[in-house]
Amino acid sequence: MRELCVKHKDDLLRADLLIASDGPRAAPDRPTLFLGARGGHPIELIVDLREGAHHSGNWGGLLANPGIILAHALACVTDARGTIRVPEWRPPLPASVRRVLADVEVDGSGNGPGIDRDWGEAGLSPAERVFGWNSFEVLAFTTGTPDRPVNAIPGQTRAHCQLRYVVGTDVDDIIPALRRHLDRHGFTQVELRRGRGGFFRASRLDPEDPWVGFAARSVEQTTGCAPTILPNFGGSLPNDSFADVLGLRTIWIPHSYAGCSQHAPDEHLLAPIAREGLGMMAGLFWDLGEGDLRTRLGRETGEAPA
Repeated sequence: MRELCVKHKDDLLRADLLIASDGPRAAPDRPTLFLGARGGHPIELIVDLREGAHHSGNWGGLLANPGIILAHALACVTDARGTIRVPEWRPPLPASVRRVLADVEVDGSGNGPGIDRDWGEAGLSPAERVFGWNSFEVLAFTTGTPDRPVNAIPGQTRAHCQLRYVVGTDVDDIIPALRRHLDRHGFTQVELRRGRGGFFRASRLDPEDPWVGFAARSVEQTTGCAPTILPNFGGSLPNDSFADVLGLRTIWIPHSYAGCSQHAPDEHLLAPIAREGLGMMAGLFWDLGEGDLRTRLGRETGEAPA
């Protein structure tokens, strides 16, 4: 898709604004707008010390254990509550982002798991942690053969990890920054690789952009409820193809909810949200088609939308 956008950015895909739908609302009973997405960067950490495994009695205390080394390496990436300790991974949190998140409640009650309020960056609200900050996750960690452990010191170990990151994080420095951090802490044996799986760049439209105000007013006029505005989605999607390559403002309007079992066999949609979503989108496209839109947006943005 990115290649397609590069090829046709000056002809077929030339535009001012992307309006799209994906993901869950912040709360089932309140419309939501989100303006971008957190990036997702897979990272593999590997400790490969020797060929094969060796008897833990005959060699215990003589051979370094790669599982222990990697466990301590992972423990220096965050503290015990998940607070990121790699300096370059700690992003700026703009005042405009803090303002729109000030009244956003994230608790998981009724449509998701209960959140751990003492987890993550201290001093940030739950909404700021998931929509305005970075998080490092260990997705899988293997050493030896967990299903059939034997009395042997393994020779290798591997962890599959991920950094979910927001705008303001240098994507090209994510792995180099971790390399420097591990080296400072003495973990030079740990090899780093870009992991397998999806890779997404972070994106975010300024919450104070006039197009955001336009969309929010339209949704409120249709539904009678002011929408929750999120600077970016907590998850990842290829929004950077639209925002960075095509240079578009991006506004996403979700029509699902957090308990929808997304990507699972029983993924579903709530009928009331779908019904409201149909009316909301009809109202938004009606408002986009009104004759004075060019004049109204031109006054607010200093340009004339196409």
